Amino acid sequence: MFEALQHAVLIVGALVVLLPFYIMLSYSLKSPGEIERNEGGFMGSQELMVDEYCVALGNPKNECMMRPIAFNYESAFTKAPLLRYLFNGVVVTVSIFLIQVLVALPCAYALAKLRFWGRELVFAMVMFCLLIPVHAIALPIYIMLAKLGLTNTYAALIVPWTISVFGIFLMRQFFATVPDDLMDAARMDGMSEFSIIWKVMLPTAIPALMAFAIFSVVAHWNDYFWPRVVITGNRDLFTPPLGLREFRSDADGSIYGPMMATATVIVTPLIVAFLLAQKRFIEGITLSGMK
Repeated sequence: MFEALQHAVLIVGALVVLLPFYIMLSYSLKSPGEIERNEGGFMGSQELMVDEYCVALGNPKNECMMRPIAFNYESAFTKAPLLRYLFNGVVVTVSIFLIQVLVALPCAYALAKLRFWGRELVFAMVMFCLLIPVHAIALPIYIMLAKLGLTNTYAALIVPWTISVFGIFLMRQFFATVPDDLMDAARMDGMSEFSIIWKVMLPTAIPALMAFAIFSVVAHWNDYFWPRVVITGNRDLFTPPLGLREFRSDADGSIYGPMMATATVIVTPLIVAFLLAQKRFIEGITLSGMK
């Protein structure tokens, strides 16, 4: 009985999580009228509709007839430079993750395997920083970037997040499970501490790195708050979430079809990446929590 109740709760939770994705994909396939009237089922009727933007450009009406699915996805790429936004998202997320790894691995190794005065205090500070919300430090960081003239640049999107206390904590927990004999053997072979980090510890930490990569990439790929703060006058630096604003209209209402098509394109790489890395992700989380 208890097991059945557990499964029922999990099924309900899964449906709650999947419902926004169902609506997003459905709206990306339907015409504006069907979306407004909330009809047409999942895919809509797919009857030919008029692209009013195409007509406004002076094209004959018969040449502006499209099916909703084609209209929504074509609009996502033509009415906004979505490929540019996706490129910006890749540059920002990959740059942040790589620099986070360069910082987190040596810090985590020192906290897990080296003995030095104040180590526990430093680790306590790392734990304390995990409690600080991003919004609490956003204003000081923005003022600093503004004084340095770095707003509306890639640096403003990347630099503030290059040190990840969560990454340090996660990798430290993983390194704590690695036997000290492995480092002792490497030292006997004449390897320096930095060589041990990158040639011995890094290969063993791949599962934890995959887990951290999922957290880091998802957080910064989907981040709307910070890019909205520091990117104000340069449309070419918009990240994918900011690109959704291209289909928002205060006067006539949002263009939900192309907006949901854009959201589908933005979310799909993350879903594919997670499905491919799911085994490593779970393994990394599990091993990082072992004592």
